[in-house]
Amino acid sequence: MAVFDPKSRYAKPPSESYTVVDARGRIVQALAIPSAPVETPLGDYIRKQGQRLDHLAASFLSDPHGFWRIAEANEVLLPDALAERERIAIPAPIRIRRRRG
Repeated sequence: MAVFDPKSRYAKPPSESYTVVDARGRIVQALAIPSAPVETPLGDYIRKQGQRLDHLAASFLSDPHGFWRIAEANEVLLPDALAERERIAIPAPIRIRRRRG
């Protein structure tokens, strides 16, 4: 079972990992986070009160699970950080070529 959406930048295994000690003194394995890709902007959108990012992602990106791309296009890590913003950037949809055969 895949942990991340196959279109996510997190879907591919990281090239680097680190062994670190967390705040409780536990030794944990940390993965390097890949840098965000440069997105082609579709444009800005004036968000109406109560509109959810998954609904906007479904409308603009044809993928309700693509809400994380809207968050990244607005340079926020967590989608909830966009809750109070009225104007948000919308990335262009990704076209995926499917292999045949």
